Amino acid sequence: MDKEASKGECHLLDLPWEDVLVPRVLSLVPLQTLVQLQRVSKQFHSLIQLYLANCRNFQLSTLGPSVPREAFCSMLKDNKVLQSLSLHSCSDWLTDSELLPVVGQNQQLQRVDLRACTCLTRRSLVALSLTCTHLSHLGLAHCEWVDSLSLRSLADHCPGLRSVDLTACRQLKDEAICYLAKKCVRLRCVSLAVNANVTNEAVEALAKSCRELESLDLTGCLRVNDHSIRTLTEYCPRLLSLKVNHCHNVSEQSLEPLRSRGVQMDVEPPLQRALVLLQDVLGVRPLHQPADMNRAGNTAFSSTASAAPLGHRLDTVLTFPLK
Repeated sequence: MDKEASKGECHLLDLPWEDVLVPRVLSLVPLQTLVQLQRVSKQFHSLIQLYLANCRNFQLSTLGPSVPREAFCSMLKDNKVLQSLSLHSCSDWLTDSELLPVVGQNQQLQRVDLRACTCLTRRSLVALSLTCTHLSHLGLAHCEWVDSLSLRSLADHCPGLRSVDLTACRQLKDEAICYLAKKCVRLRCVSLAVNANVTNEAVEALAKSCRELESLDLTGCLRVNDHSIRTLTEYCPRLLSLKVNHCHNVSEQSLEPLRSRGVQMDVEPPLQRALVLLQDVLGVRPLHQPADMNRAGNTAFSSTASAAPLGHRLDTVLTFPLK
């Protein structure tokens, strides 16, 4: 009886590897679990290696610094079909030596996230642009090694680029960004945040060359002013999101036409900011709260208002600075 039962048993590894386990099972398992499964047996190790050799989406950012560089090299040594690679925050150990072999054998890469990979050099970006000409999304935030030469290489060889994050790439100046804009006219999402070198020239080049632009982050670009915002309004009808926080030379006068088109922004209109501050002073709930909350808010306001003398409340309102 036991022999018959054992004959009817089906173990996980008995299932077809390439047709079932790799595409339908392992693709749903977190990378960290896959790494652990390799240690179970030689068969599991072979199965995981087969999966890693055929996976198209590899996100090491879920493990980050906890993965030794040797393990990273081993995991992707046989993969030649990658389309998406995320190495976000692997800054403790990722260098050109580890990245270049992976890039060299994966020419179909379309999405690459290298945010905060601070130990790389321009060689990685040049190799990426020369090898992966179908690149459409690239994250380089806080990669201060990105310079004009490497960005020009990207612009020359990846004309289909749709999204690029250049946050805090402080070596870049207007000239390189203008070159990128003229070469990559299909750009839709761009971040130039936290770069004091960026001026109106770079923003206007993006506006005039990239008419499909939908999202632009200029946070902390201190030299950008109303003139370039008006150019964005004129040339970018598809713009959906604009971030200009800490851009002290950008005023509401240039932002208002974009607000009227429904463009999302990270700064409130002056009147709205004043109302929020006024509500904080008087202890009033926000004006846009649901109707059932309004009744509670009115009660709370009544009790708060009655707790203070009328003269004090009026003085607070009348002397409140509206900037």
